[in-house]
Amino acid sequence: MKVAVLGAGTMGHGIAQVAAMAGHEVTVRDVEGEYVRGGLDAIEENLRGGVERGKVDSETMAETLGRLAGTTSLETAVTDAALVVEAVPEEMRLKRETMREVERLVDAETLLATNTSSLSVTEILSALDRPERGVGLHFFNPVHLMSLVEVVVAEQTDGETLAFAREFVDEVGKTAIEVRDSPGFASSRLGITLGCEAMRMVEEGVASATDVDAAMELGYNYPMGPLELGDVVGLDVRLDVLEYLREELGERFRPPQVLKRKVRAGKLGAKTDEGFYRWEDGEKVGVSDEAASR
Repeated sequence: MKVAVLGAGTMGHGIAQVAAMAGHEVTVRDVEGEYVRGGLDAIEENLRGGVERGKVDSETMAETLGRLAGTTSLETAVTDAALVVEAVPEEMRLKRETMREVERLVDAETLLATNTSSLSVTEILSALDRPERGVGLHFFNPVHLMSLVEVVVAEQTDGETLAFAREFVDEVGKTAIEVRDSPGFASSRLGITLGCEAMRMVEEGVASATDVDAAMELGYNYPMGPLELGDVVGLDVRLDVLEYLREELGERFRPPQVLKRKVRAGKLGAKTDEGFYRWEDGEKVGVSDEAASR
């Protein structure tokens, strides 16, 4: 089937890659040609890395790339698509507008999915005339490596849509968990709680960032500590999610001051080369001065 992915960034190109690897024809759409090219280049780089590590064969890489197309035209991307997955920036207004515009261009049977990590799927879908055909599909970064997808059931999602969504998740080789639409769903709510407490511990001088992360990596077998993960996700994204959860669920999600300071200073994590750690070309090379002190 044809799948349209709206947004060629980290999540968008990852979703496009796994869908194409599963045999679907995929069109990636973004607002600028350079963004589209960057997303397609990232997919090729991921696949090439898989070939070099023996995880992907050359034939699979070639077939996957052959199923991918890119465009800046929304109409071109979504025409004849059985599934449209929006992966635009995490802004409610933008997601609602995108969904509303897509609905005008697709068939009544087309399933519309949002990859939001924390926003209300019910509110996003309320912009639609046919909200029963909408659902949340929350993939995890990096999409081609992470096995989990949260299937978020909105108030409007009907049984046929839910079944279609779960089947798609299975087809792309992921494991689905079904979550009722609520602030932060399951993963973001739990993950942000741990990350928030880790930041408070650094802020209070309980332990350094490296020691807090080591506690979870070595004591609980986490593949990555909560502070390093925050840097990878983006501290600005962490702050946005916390502010949303605070508004919806109360003061237990109040953002730590250390997080606010770093975001105000433009220290957003790996993408700006500094957060709780120092980064070069996406690799952790040290710890920030503030996070190292106790």
